[in-house]
Order: sequence, then C-alpha cells, then structure tokens
Amino acid sequence: MSEVDRMLEANAAHAAAHRALPDARPRRQVAVVTCMDARIDVLGALGLGVGDAHVIRNAGGRVTEDVLRSLALSVHVLGVRAVVLVQHTRCGLEGVTDEELVERTGATLSFLPIADHDRSLAEDAAVIAAASYLGPVEEIAGLVYDVDTGALREVVLRARD
Repeated sequence: MSEVDRMLEANAAHAAAHRALPDARPRRQVAVVTCMDARIDVLGALGLGVGDAHVIRNAGGRVTEDVLRSLALSVHVLGVRAVVLVQHTRCGLEGVTDEELVERTGATLSFLPIADHDRSLAEDAAVIAAASYLGPVEEIAGLVYDVDTGALREVVLRARD
C-alpha cells in the first residue's frame, strides 16, 4: 500500500469523527511560524488545539516573503494579533552555509541557514516588527524548541507600543 493510500484510508476514520469549525479565524488570535521538521508537534508543544492558531511551516521556520504574505492575510483578514516564531535544536539548516546547501540540492536558492538561533530569531522578529502592514501585531515572540526534551526556551519577546 502506498503512503497516499494509507493517508486516504486514515482519512476515512478522521472524516467520520470530524467536527467542522465555523470560522477560519484562529480563536487565540495567534500565528505560529515554525520549521517543517516532522519531530515538532506544534499544537502539543504550545498547548494549542485545532482552530486556535494559524501554523505556517517552512524549512528552518524562517520569515520569508511567503511567510509575510501569509501573515498579512492572517492579521488583516483573520484577526491575528500575536506571532510566535519557533526554531528548533538539531535543525538541518543549523551550522551549514548557503553554498553547501546549493551544492547538496542543486537548487540555486537562498536557504536562510541558521548559525545562531538567538540571532536568527531576533532578525526574523525585527523583520515582522519593521513591516508596517503588520502594525496590528501586538506581540512577537521567538522560541527555540528542543527536539530531545520537548522544552521551549524564550529568546525574543517584543511588545508593540
């Protein structure tokens, strides 16, 4: 059985118990930007449930143009007022260079590697804070998730004036 077949089979059980949410707006008015790493249970780690937050995932949990596009919609269309950035230990983007990743992948892209989580989270929080169109965001936090312990470490917390 293929992986897609397994997923479709599992979906049948899921759909039978599914409870539709009435609204796309996140109940807790928060958006989480985190890594695509399969070891991160975003909802569990942050004490969230389905419908509580928008979750935006990409390699490294970095703030890219597409993340900013999603946040603009989250903020102005769907009422988000807080953004939480979550990077993690033992990330595949940690301790490598763009050049190494270009060589490994053959893709001539900027991969936004992470030399230091504290610095990259501060930089990404600053990008969000500087985006005038994200003015309604009242709080920006940067956290590091430890994939071995499940614990979070707060790195950045910015409240808007």
